[in-house]
Amino acid sequence: MYSKIIGIDIGGANTKLASSDGTVVELHYLPLWKNTRLPEVLKEISQRLKPEKVAVVMTGELADCFEDKEQGILFIKETVDSAFGPERVSYINSQGRFQSETDSLRELAAANWAASARLIGKEIGDCVFVDVGSTTSDIIPIISGEHRAGLTDFERLLRSELVYAGTLRTNLAALLEKVKLEKGICRTSSELFATTADAYLILGKINEDTYTCETADGAGRSRIDSMRRIARLVCADLSEVREQEIYEIAEQVNEKQVSTLAESISEVAKRNGLNKIAAAGLGEFLIAEAAERLGYEYVSVAGHWGEDISKVFPAYAAARLLEAETLRN
Repeated sequence: MYSKIIGIDIGGANTKLASSDGTVVELHYLPLWKNTRLPEVLKEISQRLKPEKVAVVMTGELADCFEDKEQGILFIKETVDSAFGPERVSYINSQGRFQSETDSLRELAAANWAASARLIGKEIGDCVFVDVGSTTSDIIPIISGEHRAGLTDFERLLRSELVYAGTLRTNLAALLEKVKLEKGICRTSSELFATTADAYLILGKINEDTYTCETADGAGRSRIDSMRRIARLVCADLSEVREQEIYEIAEQVNEKQVSTLAESISEVAKRNGLNKIAAAGLGEFLIAEAAERLGYEYVSVAGHWGEDISKVFPAYAAARLLEAETLRN
């Protein structure tokens, strides 16, 4: 038996789900831009779990299949309301609050981190909340239970509160302009030949089950498949670069992400007078490295709530916030 309150986080690539008691945790790879199965999957979830209440956060409105964010929000809202019934659904906005009828629709855009920040503020206190997912990294200052971040992705990019790189889907060429090889410094190809999932699979930071996104070449998710893709980053194949060199390219990917994270966390922490990090997401291992480098206190969401919940934390936070709201009323 599970709590009848669930949270759903609808992103451009992944839809995440958790019940407020944490007994149900699901992650579905449902890219919105490719003949999405989101309507069918949400209806199946509704019929299978029969939730009494549903809390929703979203980031998928930015997918390039939509003309603008408003069109994306409307599509997601209509899809969710159709699956669960509008009377059962509550939406959380970029303030981390439940949307009222008078609020602007655009306040629902890219608000999944705001739900997480509310729960972290209540349970962990003042900190920089960092969530590294498959695609992006959120870096959110929390003071006195409230986030102090920009309210749009654009604003957060300007303030180093959003780094557009993640654990699975980021093009390696977007991270590394050059790599060090035995024969010297080599420029990379800007084609989508390999992603961060390939690097972290090779480094043993993720496994094939965690590699939930599509591969760059449509091939498999084995170690040899990932090596082949990374070799293409320098326009080579496995007869031209050794396995050790590919491993070293993967290490350079890891180093680049950690250094970028550390730089952004430091900037946000100093601006807000904070020295504690709360870390969540598939990429907690990257945040732990950045925190150690900075010498900041480190709290792991996986350690606090469990590894599965850490990977779908915005959905879990949304469910918990709705549960608290229900008890208050």
